[in-house]
Amino acid sequence: MGGENQHESRLCTCLTWLQLDALKAAGCEQIFTEKIKSVKDLRPQLEQSLKYVRPGDTLVVWRLDRLGRSLKNLLEIMGFLEERGIEFQSLTEHLDSSSPSGKLIFHLFASVAEFERALTIERTRAGLAAARARGRKGGRPRGKAFNTPQKITTAQALYNQGAPIKEICELLNCSSSTLYRYIETKKTDQGQAGGSWF
Repeated sequence: MGGENQHESRLCTCLTWLQLDALKAAGCEQIFTEKIKSVKDLRPQLEQSLKYVRPGDTLVVWRLDRLGRSLKNLLEIMGFLEERGIEFQSLTEHLDSSSPSGKLIFHLFASVAEFERALTIERTRAGLAAARARGRKGGRPRGKAFNTPQKITTAQALYNQGAPIKEICELLNCSSSTLYRYIETKKTDQGQAGGSWF
């Protein structure tokens, strides 16, 4: 707080004189404010402040909930700050990442974020395994035009007899890209219909 090149930024959703005085007393040189009426509102001043701060700067907030809308959002922002070498200070909670206890808080936030990512991966894998055990297969469902082997055989027979791709697609109510996924074709036909894939 007090170097010539140090710029401290502050975000809040509702700036009061009390907050403004506290930020000035903390030595903030640049203050960002915005009034948010809904959780879904965009936060352009938050974006601006995160672009403004540089490594070695300190981002100061009146209260922790002014920075992130949810724990996940807060963890993302804290991770972003730590990666860029930007210190963080919350006046109400007396958090300061430049102090040993503040560094501990930063590392706790990072650990919680990593733990949450690991849980999400674990839940996803467990859900996929449970679905496979019930006989469900992942991926996009098969196109309605080709939901039985007989339909694929019919499409292949029509193609082999020389029926135009457009007519086969109209008959089976599918797109040409779907048709090509299910039938064996001469390479020249695919190239003419879909263009080059290089």
